[in-house]
Amino acid sequence: MSDNSQDILVHTEAGVCTITFNRADKKNSITEAMYAAMADALAQAEQDAAVRCVVFQGDMAIFSAGNDIGDFLQQSAGGAAPKPAADRPVWRFLRNIAGFPKPVIAAVCGPAVGIGTTLLLHCDLVYAGDNAAFSLPFVNLGLCPEAASSMLLPQMFGYHRAAEALLLGEPFMAEAALEVGLVNRVVPPGECNALAQAQARKLAAKPLSALIETKRLMKAGQAAQVAARMDEEGASFGRLMAGPAAREAFTAFMEKRKPDFSKC
Repeated sequence: MSDNSQDILVHTEAGVCTITFNRADKKNSITEAMYAAMADALAQAEQDAAVRCVVFQGDMAIFSAGNDIGDFLQQSAGGAAPKPAADRPVWRFLRNIAGFPKPVIAAVCGPAVGIGTTLLLHCDLVYAGDNAAFSLPFVNLGLCPEAASSMLLPQMFGYHRAAEALLLGEPFMAEAALEVGLVNRVVPPGECNALAQAQARKLAAKPLSALIETKRLMKAGQAAQVAARMDEEGASFGRLMAGPAAREAFTAFMEKRKPDFSKC
């Protein structure tokens, strides 16, 4: 059994708060406790004047496999719909990262599934190992996108590429992510975390007030739209989670078989 207190590591040094997925034995799949830890870390980093930049990272083989399915089903027992207005950790984390005023960097190696990809839409700089594989399999689970990705992905990718990513849910690799602007640079996996840290330290040496104001101006007018889309997605996600397609998808996952959506 994983030690929940060590599944997310938070370390602050030289103005950089590093949040590390530390559950590689479970492919860095994210539990409610991990969402709570990340939401708390962001809230504390926002208030801490000594923190000037945040870095999200995994390890060289895996960024995150997305939600821990077992934990997710337990938290949604009986098909209970997660409500975006409620203070569940996942929604609190999404609100905190979307509204975080200081620079956020991500270092992504290996698979980045579901929220492992959508959280990147709220980062300011993203560096990827050449083994990175991004995927958005929401439809394949009978669900819909979250983290305002149904709005932000078409804006970033263009509609048709976003539709391919969201409707088919098939992985796309680091070079494709670079081409559509999801990542800033692709490097060997062994260099990715170090590059993110080096860039974070550059940012930490700059005037924080100027960083915050520049980020605010770049995102001006978007915050309300992102919040509204997150709420809309959350309501749809809850309805779909209680529906037959999601039940079939998750039952098939637990039974290690291919889902049959012919009646969904």
